[in-house]
Amino acid sequence: MPVDAELLRLGRRIRACREAQQLSQEELAERAGLHRNYVGLVERGERTASVKTIFALARGLGLQPVEFWRFD
Repeated sequence: MPVDAELLRLGRRIRACREAQQLSQEELAERAGLHRNYVGLVERGERTASVKTIFALARGLGLQPVEFWRFD
């Protein structure tokens, strides 16, 4: 099944925010209260993140969720 381009774009932005803080997927998952495998799936655009998941990831990174939509 092909990856949705919009989900992939969002996932790449989440990954960029995580990497900017030098966090592993496991560290972010722990901070966000998520499973590390799920974080990877979201970052690769293989899973649709719920609004609650977006907020949890943002909280784990100390960001506002809007930061995930600031594309370069």
